[in-house]
Amino acid sequence: MPPQTRRTSFPKVVIERDTDSEESSSEEEDVDNGSVQESESESEEGEVEEAKVEGVEEKVEDVSSLKKTGKQPITISLKKVCKVCKRTGHEAGFKGATYIDCPMKPCFLCKMPGHTTMFCPHRVATEFGVVPAPRKNMQNPLEYFFLRQLQPRIHPIKPAFVIPDQVHCAVVRYHSRRVTCLEFHPTNSNILLSGDKKGQLGVWDFVKVHEKTVYGNIHGCILNNMKFSPANDGSVYGASSDGTVSCTDLETGISLSLMNLNPNGWQGPSTWRMLYGLDVNPERSVVLIADNFGYLYMIDMRSNEVIGEPLLIHKKGSKVVGLHCNPFQPDILLSCGNDHFARIWDMRQLKAGSSLCSLPHKRVVNSAYFSPQSGSKILTTSQDNRIRVWDSIFGNLDTPSREIVHSHDFNRHLTAFRAEWDPKDPSESLVVVGRYISENYNGTALHPIDFIDITTGQLIAEVMDPNITTISPVNKLHPRDDILASGSSRSLFIWRPAGESEPGQQRAEEKIVVCGKAADAKRKKFGADSDDESDGDMFPSNGKNIKNKKVALKSTKYSIKKKR
Repeated sequence: MPPQTRRTSFPKVVIERDTDSEESSSEEEDVDNGSVQESESESEEGEVEEAKVEGVEEKVEDVSSLKKTGKQPITISLKKVCKVCKRTGHEAGFKGATYIDCPMKPCFLCKMPGHTTMFCPHRVATEFGVVPAPRKNMQNPLEYFFLRQLQPRIHPIKPAFVIPDQVHCAVVRYHSRRVTCLEFHPTNSNILLSGDKKGQLGVWDFVKVHEKTVYGNIHGCILNNMKFSPANDGSVYGASSDGTVSCTDLETGISLSLMNLNPNGWQGPSTWRMLYGLDVNPERSVVLIADNFGYLYMIDMRSNEVIGEPLLIHKKGSKVVGLHCNPFQPDILLSCGNDHFARIWDMRQLKAGSSLCSLPHKRVVNSAYFSPQSGSKILTTSQDNRIRVWDSIFGNLDTPSREIVHSHDFNRHLTAFRAEWDPKDPSESLVVVGRYISENYNGTALHPIDFIDITTGQLIAEVMDPNITTISPVNKLHPRDDILASGSSRSLFIWRPAGESEPGQQRAEEKIVVCGKAADAKRKKFGADSDDESDGDMFPSNGKNIKNKKVALKSTKYSIKKKR
């Protein structure tokens, strides 16, 4: 018996549109040979559901007649739908190089309702609403001690700021994963150390540009923090998310594991310990490390042995992401973590719950640092888009002296933003921090690096490069020279003041080194010999360093556009 074909009448497809929306093009909607097809539009009008009905003869039916027969029409909406609040009539997200806020949500920058990020007063002027905290009369003996002993260290006249605003050299795709931390060599001004998400340690001589080394056998995952040994500037300590603390010799790449919190390997997320905060107390010859469960560990630098038992310094189960010893009095320790607090400790009487002071924040605290010259100020960076400043650790610490609204609240897959002091500034007022919200510069979305005066909240400068379209969350100012090092994605950039020249300065195109697959493509394009270059993404596994000798690539010179 031949198969029979059942003929069924399909309901009519009704398409709803916004009255103010633009008409769909022929590519978005096509009705041909009785088929209705809609494809998802990539333009700014929003997402449109895709619908396709094939093999149906065109019929002109009235909707009311369909309802009488019991067949409901299929409705396909082409109205604008917000991706944030899921309501119709408006859009949110990037439109070209400009980000549009959802009008139903608070401002993404200051977290306050009533306006959007585009018209936020803190975006127009970072010093908006920043009022210095009133200073009380000197009633505290500590205040008297501060004014007599520590205040002379702070320069009475604020010097002119020198801003490194031009890319001097760069190594592109240096790491195989995003950069997580940077550190300048304490004695050799030309050496920059960098860590990445894969746990690799990079050593780069940014004056010779092409001399770079990557050690890939030190850690198994994220290298969160590193500090140089005060007794040996050829060794560096590192704390990683694999639960290990390493001491690496920079010449040979040989690493010594000082502590391993996961000797049995992966046993589940409830027991896996990761190390984040790290600092060195030179007076006690102790390395301080903190984990993701709120505990503090101490290692003797002379014997490389763990001292005592772990000490709970933050809420149990919360990450302690930052540790910093006071440069003037190393026994005073500053910690910060995911429990929304920064805490001050005295290492001479260190025990659980014995913090000298707790500094509350509204969200996670990414970093907390003492000021580099006197150690009397505190600078914190929080996920609530606030940079907080305490002018004196001897004064009232209940509330910060200043709160500066700045865009550094981010989602996943990005290294946390940290506002860093300028160690050369005698007035202890200049900090540098990357910006999350992009700005539209000639049709390109760029993420500047901001220099802020914390005494007034004023934006001193915002530096950017049209060739750097990625976010730069990791930034470090040189302790002796007017140099800024920034880590953007997998690349490293060295910034110097515009117009600064060096004797025997190389050509600009010779100071941009490209590693990895991009370098291979560049070699093929320009016909370079493969014997003259080595792959920058090749990492050693036996402790030996690889020094890549790159041929200068003829690329366009980096140009800088500053927005005052």
